Amino acid sequence: MDIVFIRALRIETTIGIYDWEKAIRQPVVLDLEMASDVARGAATDRIEDALNYKAVSKRLKEFVSESRFELVETLAERCAALIREEFGVPWLRLTLNKVGAVTDSAGVGVIIERGTRPATTPDTTSA
Repeated sequence: MDIVFIRALRIETTIGIYDWEKAIRQPVVLDLEMASDVARGAATDRIEDALNYKAVSKRLKEFVSESRFELVETLAERCAALIREEFGVPWLRLTLNKVGAVTDSAGVGVIIERGTRPATTPDTTSA
């Protein structure tokens, strides 16, 4: 299994359970690992044959910046569903960090995995 990743994608959004949080925008930071067969894109050297991480990032920025959720859990689930459905990703691990949510911490949030992790093919060439 190959993994395409995006690290520290920072997006401003409205998120939180308190009234004051519902009236402001706060940063969330996303880290993603997405299963993808990179061999196809590598063979053709065409973006059409690869998982386009720029397109994924752009779509996430659009979705998250326009969303309004109370819980980081809800936002993480919706982001995972969006990526899997719109980009055909069979498995992903998503970390959502609500920066500054807890005093004296670097961040808090959730890490979720969704989908079926593709099996790796055993190396039979060295036998």
